[in-house]
Parts: sequence; structure tokens; C-alpha cells
Amino acid sequence: MSELLNSFPGNSSESFHCYYSNQSSRIEIIRITNIPNFYLERVVFPGQRLVFEAVENARLEVHTSDRITTIITDVIPCEQLSCNNRKTSEQVPCLTMA
Repeated sequence: MSELLNSFPGNSSESFHCYYSNQSSRIEIIRITNIPNFYLERVVFPGQRLVFEAVENARLEVHTSDRITTIITDVIPCEQLSCNNRKTSEQVPCLTMA
């Protein structure tokens, strides 16, 4: 099941929907912290899929949980996670969202 999380402030016309799936066997924490006046942080369980809104230049930080600490394991430009990104080989389920 996919979830739609956090609309961008002001419903910016420059925003786009992104899709992220935790395909690891560990709990992950995802964050967008580099956009002024916007902060996204979610816990993503193994196998969980999320749809969220972002704008150009937003970066998704992926932190992997290791018992009592988390380490940053990846930083992904949100443009690469866009539902309209034709470079992805995976069929992205964003279009099923109402």
C-alpha cells in the first residue's frame, strides 16, 4: 500500500509527486531538510512504499537504523524519484493516487 504524505507549502505549481520504496530489510528514516520552510521526516519499514511531494533541488536523505543509532546511507535528488521520471525502469504506482 502506498501513502501520500505532506503537501508542499502553498501548493507550489513547481512541486511534483515522488515515490520511495524501502527495499532493504532494515527500518529507514527518510528526510528532506534542504528546502526552506519545509521539513519531511518519516520512518519507512521494510517493504513500505511512500508517495510525497517535493520541489526542484529537494534531496531525500535516507538514514538506516542500526539498533540504537542511524547512519546516512544515501542522498537522492527528488527529481530521480519523480513519478514522471521516464528514466526509471520500475513501474511507479503514483498514478493510482487520487
